Amino acid sequence: MMDTLNSKNILNFLNKWGVILAVILIILFFTFSLPDLFLTSSNIINILRSISIVTIIAVGLTISLSVNGFDLSVGSAATVSSSLIISFFVWYNMPFGIALPLAILLTLIIAGINAFLIVKVKIPDLFATLSTMFIFEGVAMTYTGGGSISVGMPKLDGSPTTGKLPELFLKLGQTPWIIIIMLISVFLVHLFLNHSKHGRYMYMIGGNQEAARLSGIPVKKYRALAYVLSTFFAALGGIVLASYVGSSQINAGSGYLMPAVAAAFIGSSFAGHGKPNAIGTFVGAVLVGVLENGLVMMSVPYYSLNIVKGTVLALALASTYYSQKKF
Repeated sequence: MMDTLNSKNILNFLNKWGVILAVILIILFFTFSLPDLFLTSSNIINILRSISIVTIIAVGLTISLSVNGFDLSVGSAATVSSSLIISFFVWYNMPFGIALPLAILLTLIIAGINAFLIVKVKIPDLFATLSTMFIFEGVAMTYTGGGSISVGMPKLDGSPTTGKLPELFLKLGQTPWIIIIMLISVFLVHLFLNHSKHGRYMYMIGGNQEAARLSGIPVKKYRALAYVLSTFFAALGGIVLASYVGSSQINAGSGYLMPAVAAAFIGSSFAGHGKPNAIGTFVGAVLVGVLENGLVMMSVPYYSLNIVKGTVLALALASTYYSQKKF
C-alpha cells in the first residue's frame, strides 16, 4: 500500500514539475559539458532572444488550445504579416504608425475565415486551420511573387523602390526589445486566461463545451475570439521576425509552427495545470531553446535537432496523458 502511494506521489510530482526538472537537468548537463561557454550572460540572452518569436506565436496558439481548438495556421499568419509590413515600408513608403496596425488588421482576415469555417460551417478545428495554412502560404507567396522583399529590391513589375525600414521598426527585433515583447505577451496572456472571466469561460468551453453552453456562456463568440487572439499573436510574431531579419522571406513563419506547438503542449503539464497556460508555454519554449542551443554548441548537426525536439515533445505528452489516465 505504501509503495503504491509513494509511486503515485512521485508520478504526481513529476507530472507537476517534470518540465522544470528537465530544464534544470539540461542546464546542468550543458554547464558541465561546456563550462566556459554555456552558462554565460551573453549565451543566456542569446537563448532568450532565440525563443522570443516562438514564444510570442506559441502563447497565441495556447489561447486556441484553451477552447480545445488547434490553430495550425499560425505559421502562415506570421508569414503573411511579415510580408505585408516589409512591403508597406519598401514598396509603399508607409510610416510605422500606419504600417504596423494595418499589417495586423489584414492578417486578422485569417482569423475571420478560421472562425467562419469552425464556428459556422462546423469543420473540425484541425482540418479548417490546415486548409487556411495552405491557402495563406499561397497568398503570401503570390503577394511577394514567390520571392523575398528587402530594401532596394524592385517591385514585382520591375519598378524601383525607395522605401526604408524605420529605426523604430528595426528596434523590435533587437535586444532587449525582442525579449521585452515576448515577456509582455506571456504576461498579458497569463492575465487574460487565469485572471479574467473571459479566460475562465474559455477554459470551461475547452473542458466541456455543452456544459459551458448550458451555463449561459456564448460558446461560439468565445471560440471565435480564441482564433482572433491566436492570429493576433502570430501576426505580432511575424512582424518581430521581419524586424529581426530585416526583410521578408519565403514562408518565413512556417518554421515556427512546430516549435510553437511543442512549447504549448510541453507547457500544459507545468505545475500540474493539465491545461494550456501561458507560463507553461514559456517554460516549454525555454526547454526547447536551451536544448537546441546546447546541442548546437556541442556541434550536433542541425538536421538532427528535430529528432531530439520531437523526442522531448513525445515524452512530455506521454507524461501528461498517462498521468491524467492514472489519476
